[in-house]
Amino acid sequence: MEATILDMRRNPKKILDAIARNETVTLTNRGKRVARIEPIRDAGRPSAAEHEAFGMWADRPEMRDPAAYVRGLRKGRFDAR
Repeated sequence: MEATILDMRRNPKKILDAIARNETVTLTNRGKRVARIEPIRDAGRPSAAEHEAFGMWADRPEMRDPAAYVRGLRKGRFDAR
């Protein structure tokens, strides 16, 4: 689909409907092509468990209780507790 910059300002719903139908929209300004709007075609958002950093500290014994570990980090150097 081709649309002008004026179409984008006055009737954006027409452009969004075309994108929803998986059409590529080419924007023109005074007859010259200036931009192309394409629908996003991705397989979905990856889960956090698929990230490479997920579980990187799972084998560290001091991380078995994360709340206690963080408390230890927040404790001052000179606290007697």
